[in-house]
Amino acid sequence: MRIILNNSSIVPIYEQLMDQIKNEIISGSLAENEILPSVRSLSSELRISALTVKKAYDKLEEEGFVVTVHGKGTYVAATDKQLALEARKKTVEDDFAAAVQKAGSIGLTKDEIMEIVRILLEE
Repeated sequence: MRIILNNSSIVPIYEQLMDQIKNEIISGSLAENEILPSVRSLSSELRISALTVKKAYDKLEEEGFVVTVHGKGTYVAATDKQLALEARKKTVEDDFAAAVQKAGSIGLTKDEIMEIVRILLEE
């Protein structure tokens, strides 16, 4: 598992960690029932607090991406293919929403935004 954290980002470290693990699960890079690094080992490797890793793992468990077995570790949860597809779609929608908001903030009209999308789709 390859994790890259940006300490100067406004996105909290635990969210960056969560997003990258989620992306690995959704893409299939992390397989069902695969064990994640322990909280201690990942915090040591990334040079961040163990509490930060624990928070990320807890949030991932709340969202159904991982399952923690006390004393054994944290594992990638069994994934529902439809749920994984919906998660991917949601990520794309969020990216589009951010781009549209940014475009609107600099004064682009809906037609100008749509023209940009059409151009990008043709490439």
